[in-house]
Amino acid sequence: METTDAAGAAIRRADAGQLVLVAAIWGASYLFIRIAAPAFGPVAMAGARALLAALMMLPLLLWQGLGGTALRHWKGIALVGVTNVALPFLLFNFAALAIPAGLSSILSSTTPLFAALIGAIWLGEALTVQRMTGLAIGFAGVLLLVADKVHLGQGPLWQTLAASVACLAATMLYGFTGNFTRRYLAHVPPVAVAAGSQVAAAALLAMPMAVTWPDTMPSTHAWTALLALCALCTTFAYVLFYGMVARLGASRAMSALFLIPAFGVLWGGLFLDEPFTARMAACCGVILTGCALTMGLVKLPGWRRAPVAGEASR
Repeated sequence: METTDAAGAAIRRADAGQLVLVAAIWGASYLFIRIAAPAFGPVAMAGARALLAALMMLPLLLWQGLGGTALRHWKGIALVGVTNVALPFLLFNFAALAIPAGLSSILSSTTPLFAALIGAIWLGEALTVQRMTGLAIGFAGVLLLVADKVHLGQGPLWQTLAASVACLAATMLYGFTGNFTRRYLAHVPPVAVAAGSQVAAAALLAMPMAVTWPDTMPSTHAWTALLALCALCTTFAYVLFYGMVARLGASRAMSALFLIPAFGVLWGGLFLDEPFTARMAACCGVILTGCALTMGLVKLPGWRRAPVAGEASR
């Protein structure tokens, strides 16, 4: 039965509200990391985050009866635990020691660019003129952003650049994981992959966490940030996001990624007094334009497909 226009508009408004909510929560993750990482240290915080997230997601996994499914696909899920959880957690924690939360959130928006590039190199996906243009524009924005040390951080140049590279390495891992799960785990329920990967990451990081645990117990403020990071940004936002994927499709749900830098900068400015310059705003716009072109959310007028070699055989 068709819905009325008013009902359809109401549904669209509700979905739009959830997209904004997910982006706001994920944008806050860089704020929470910035607060907690200095107190826990990058390694101990990564282990604690994975452990707490696993404890929060396991009840959902068992409630949906997906424990056996996760065990049957444990090898692929364990790899996701390394590339999508353990290593990115470590890299973003390391970056938070040197650069503002807003900058980390802007650099994290390059995930669609790496996903498209890795998909083309590894899976032979077609690179059209539009996608190549988007990749070029997006990565040009990154180069512009990291070119001027003054706008990146307050520490030494090498420290700022190392932190920026860490963020980009984390998003490259996200891009790899997206392609890996699409090829090898597409038939596995997302909750099984999410919960199982957190468990795998927690197991991998357990010993390093114990060895590097700080001598001085982190403050209540740091613990609150860590708990909010696990409960809101990992568990709650994940459930919302995949509900939107089911209703709207992956491409539309992924549009939430484009709002994350705005919220990351907003929360950093409001709660940490981080600066936001016109240069950062312009570079963020360039990166997001490249992502939009790469994902096909924006079309280049009058440009036809230019397939890469071998595309005709696919």
